[in-house]
This record gives sequence, C-alpha cells and structure tokens, in this order.
Amino acid sequence: MGDWWQRNIIEPGKLPLLLALTAFVVTFLVTRVITRLIRAGKGPFRNIETGAVHIHHVVPGVVLTVIGGFCAVAGGQHGFGAAVSAVLFGMGTGLVMDEFALIVHLDDVYWTEAGRKSVEVVVLTAALAGLFLLGFAPFGVNDLSDDELQDRGSVISTVLVNFLFALIALAKGKARIAIFGVIIPFIALFGAIRLARPTSPWAKRFYRRRPRARAKAQLRAFHHDRRWAGPSRKVQDWIGGAPDADRALERR
Repeated sequence: MGDWWQRNIIEPGKLPLLLALTAFVVTFLVTRVITRLIRAGKGPFRNIETGAVHIHHVVPGVVLTVIGGFCAVAGGQHGFGAAVSAVLFGMGTGLVMDEFALIVHLDDVYWTEAGRKSVEVVVLTAALAGLFLLGFAPFGVNDLSDDELQDRGSVISTVLVNFLFALIALAKGKARIAIFGVIIPFIALFGAIRLARPTSPWAKRFYRRRPRARAKAQLRAFHHDRRWAGPSRKVQDWIGGAPDADRALERR
C-alpha cells in the first residue's frame, strides 16, 4: 500500500488533487445533511440571516475557493501549504457547486425542481476530477504511445478529432457525453453518430426539413427519458433530497 501510494499519488504530485476532491465530496455531503435537517426543523442548525438577508452557503464557498485558489497558485504542488490550499479549495467548491442552480437562476431554487441541477453538476464535477486523478488527460492524449507522443502530428490530430466529436455531441444536445468525451477518448463518438435530441441546435438546423428524422428523434428521446428519468430522479433525491412538491420556492 505504501509503495502504491508513493508511486501513484505522491510522486506524480496528485496528493493536492486527491485532497481537493475528498474535501469537495465530503463538504457537499455534509452540507446536504445539514440543509435537510434545517428543512425538517431538526437538530441545532438554523439558517444564517442578517436582518432580512438570507446568507446562502455559496457566500463562504466563494471566499474559501478564492483563498484556496490564490494560495495554491502562490505555492507549489508539494508540502503542507499545498495540502491546506487543496482542502480549502475543495471545501469552497463543494459549497459553491451545491448552490449551482441558485447561481444559474439568480433565485433560491434549492428545494425546487430546478434545484436538481446542482446535484447533477456536483456528481459530474466529482466524476471528472476522479478521472483526472486516475490519470486521464483531456482529449485522450494519455492513450498515445511514447513514439506517438513524440510525433506532434499524432497529438494534434488526436486532440482535434476528439474535440470535433465532443462539439458534435454537444450540438446534438448530449452535454454529458460531450464532457466525458473530452476526457475519455472517443466517448463523444457515440453521441456524435446517434440521433440528436429534438430540441438541440443540431435537430433544429438539420432536421427541420426531415420530418422522419425529427419524428424518430422525438420518439427516441421519449423512450430514453421514460427509461432513465425515474432512476435518475431517485438517485438525485437520495443524494440531495426530494424537491418541494407543494411550493415553487421554499427558503431553507
């Protein structure tokens, strides 16, 4: 275990990333537990308010992110300072991403249907950081051999091809596949060759005069959403809590 830790974490300089990812996930989970207790009126936790202003936890999150980021830039990849900076950055990012939906909507949508977006973004961020920790590089350059890495043409062509696939997948309304396709080689290829989502820019541009393709895309999207929407919602509710079904907004 000690040799593996030294060879795979310490020597490559991945300890700050591991600490930041751990702090990010732990902070998000602890925050969700606390907010759910506040929502249920249990425990010692209460909302923080200054007069009539409700202080969201995105505020201390921004402060911690700024402090951790600047300290990381000022320091190196090794030593106690780098570890502390990584933890502060991870904690701050966890608090900020937990209220990602608030930033998007500029409204307190934490316990509404729109608030699910925060959970999705947190899971996606943790997954991408985990891939970086495992050694995946953007655009699949990590999968090239030593000889190919010395050939600039191979590197550039690999980056461009993967980037093109990711752009097509994104235009087809498959954002998650596009994002993961940037990290894992040719994942975006599946999104690029399949039918676009009916509301995507690709469908609006290329399916406008193709009624059969448009109808097929709508049918496929309907079956996909019916198959996966339920399980996805259950996982999101388990992680972040179910939205309030009675009110459009509910202050924590």
